[in-house]
Amino acid sequence: MTRHRKATQAAGKTRRRSRGQPEWADWPDEQLLDLRLCDLHLSIKRSPLEPVIQKVYEDLERHDIRFRPHFWLSEEWFSPDGIPGVAIPFYLAHPRLIRLERKQMLEVEGGTQESCLRILRHEVGHALDHAYLLHRRRKWQRLFGKSSEPYPEFYRPRPYSRNFVVHLDFWYAQSHPDEDFAETFAVWLRPKSLWRKQYEGWPALAKLEYVDELMAQIAGTRPVITSRKRVEPLSQIRKTLRQHYKEKRAHYAREHPSFYDDDLRLLFSDAPQHANRESAAAFLRRVRGEIRRLVSRWTGQYEYTLDQVLKDMIGRCRELKLRVAGRERQVKMDFAILLTVQTMNYLYTKRHRLAM
Repeated sequence: MTRHRKATQAAGKTRRRSRGQPEWADWPDEQLLDLRLCDLHLSIKRSPLEPVIQKVYEDLERHDIRFRPHFWLSEEWFSPDGIPGVAIPFYLAHPRLIRLERKQMLEVEGGTQESCLRILRHEVGHALDHAYLLHRRRKWQRLFGKSSEPYPEFYRPRPYSRNFVVHLDFWYAQSHPDEDFAETFAVWLRPKSLWRKQYEGWPALAKLEYVDELMAQIAGTRPVITSRKRVEPLSQIRKTLRQHYKEKRAHYAREHPSFYDDDLRLLFSDAPQHANRESAAAFLRRVRGEIRRLVSRWTGQYEYTLDQVLKDMIGRCRELKLRVAGRERQVKMDFAILLTVQTMNYLYTKRHRLAM
């Protein structure tokens, strides 16, 4: 019997008991990875997502916005065109799947209540736009651009631009007019954000003031679009978790520059007098997680993507037989800067592929 058939047969027993955990919650990773997504039988109800969604509803209520988006579980975050609702990644509905996500992808997007709220407010901006057809308004188009503009395969962010708010990582408002609005709305919606003071003197303030004006106009009114349709719900996705993560890793494993040798030789040494020092490859393996997290905070880049660059650099250090010659703390910081430079070189010369 194949692993897939075993997992499928076992899936029939994974439905939630009234107060218990699903059987797969105790499965080892290898067994869990062969389970189909539709056989997880997950629900937002009584999951860690329920109180976070309630907070977003309270945000809307605070501004007398009657619209309440509907939510469902899928493979990733998105709000489909024309649908006033939001899909949420399935792994956020159960702690066991959050652990698997972190092991497979090295991080969990939306894995804390703060980061989940941040993304939810952004996605609710899309859903609200769809519900009230806000993108059809002339002033909306004048400030943000046309929603019909095609999404670029790549975008090249300008970190110092003050024409856009900063909410999600990597200056995401700059990628498309729809994202510009969703990011602006998310900043406006966040309680106690003090956006007038924070963006004082920025051209982006005009967008925030327009959102404030627009939300006052729709306050207390019913949405134009009320569809409760769900796109790509988890219950209809028949691929296994193993296949899901294979595809997801391939998406984030982008091509990076491979000409590291000169920079690595400046940082490490192959001189005979350092032959007894720790190898650069061993050193980088030891501090890999710490450096990856640090550079991810600096650049806004996915840890999985950074890890691919680290893997290449470790391989080059091993082949070049490089050793650590300086003090560990300084070498660690110097290498983090090198990794940041290599990452930013890639992002600004090859342009950054849209990830959301």
